[in-house]
Amino acid sequence: MTKKTVFDTNCFSSFLMIGREDIILTKYRGQIVIPQFVYDEYCRPVVYHLRVKIDQMLASNIISRMEIIHGTEESKLFRELTKTPRAGNKIIGKGEASAIVLAKFHGGVVVSNNLKDVKAYTQKLNLTLVTTSDILVASFTDSSIDETEANRIWADMLKMQRKLPAQSFSAFLRML
Repeated sequence: MTKKTVFDTNCFSSFLMIGREDIILTKYRGQIVIPQFVYDEYCRPVVYHLRVKIDQMLASNIISRMEIIHGTEESKLFRELTKTPRAGNKIIGKGEASAIVLAKFHGGVVVSNNLKDVKAYTQKLNLTLVTTSDILVASFTDSSIDETEANRIWADMLKMQRKLPAQSFSAFLRML
């Protein structure tokens, strides 16, 4: 069974903003899920151009959108993550929380760059967490992109104010 890859806004935007959604569409074709709360974040005027791309992908059934249904165990966990966390845990945003909840209840993987908010929850819930860096390394490893292209993509993401763990893809590889 293929796992759903549930993206939060930050990670999905990293690829959309530089016009390289082909990387995630190739790597995760048929698996990509955008939570409704993430989709809603793309309804703001400043990122409308990204929503147009998402709407095209949804209309073509390249990606899917999922909602958290009110009154379910999903909605209880969502409320806990966004409003009433257990002692020692922090409140997180709706996009990150919905990605975690949908991955948890639908056998998926959380795809997020927001390690500060997401990592502790994915560890507690035994969920796999994938980042933009992980996707680029996997694409490099399977020869979908070469190191020069990966460095160019990395630089483009940095120009778009994406937070990445190194100044270049090559530098990141050396950290591994």
